[in-house]
Amino acid sequence: MNRRLPLEPANRDATLAFIRGSVLFHDLSDDQLATIIEHTRSARLREGDVLFEQERPARELFMLESGQIKLGRISPDGHEKVIDLISPGNTFAEAVMFSLNPLYPVTATALLDSRVLCFDAATYVNLLHQSTEACFAIMAQMSRRLHWQIGEIDRLTLHNATFRVVAYLLDQVPSTDLGASHVQLSTPKHVIASRLSMTPETLSRTLSRLARDGLIEIEENCMVLRDVGKLRHYAQGGSL
Repeated sequence: MNRRLPLEPANRDATLAFIRGSVLFHDLSDDQLATIIEHTRSARLREGDVLFEQERPARELFMLESGQIKLGRISPDGHEKVIDLISPGNTFAEAVMFSLNPLYPVTATALLDSRVLCFDAATYVNLLHQSTEACFAIMAQMSRRLHWQIGEIDRLTLHNATFRVVAYLLDQVPSTDLGASHVQLSTPKHVIASRLSMTPETLSRTLSRLARDGLIEIEENCMVLRDVGKLRHYAQGGSL
């Protein structure tokens, strides 16, 4: 487990500007944000470091500054299911604040060298009692997360491996792209496979089939989606 360090005074203004971009914080007053920052700590993780472990007491919520974090749930027999991959600018572990016996439901592990802001959950909950706007903001965040999870259940249970892989690749490109687009391969393939509820072998076969069909091109450190428009058509119920 990594140590949490106080924010350096020279970085506080930059941190304040960064967290204002999150729905959890942009409706807070300057005084409330100052209280948040006063109780915020920073964690630097190397690849493979654990930020928090499943079933441990939950006293913090988090926002990723840089890198990538994997949220995974470990089964009783030791197998891991990747629940989500967190990218910079996103918050996570918000829901545990409202549990009567808050425990982290997943383990958070750095896939890349990462910097994470760690917010004291009790401080944030106290501010919710003072701010109707903050309450509605976190309700909106929980609603978005719930809709996202319903979409994930639909994607992982009602669609085949090709659809899941195509949907994952499309999630990595701007929504306005229609022609060719590049996807950086920073996430290990076995992690992507777990995230998509398939074996690494199934993922490799599916990517190879998409490459043979001329829809993607696999390079050393990136993947080229050669026809994003056609892939979007397929994801919306069309054929490849």
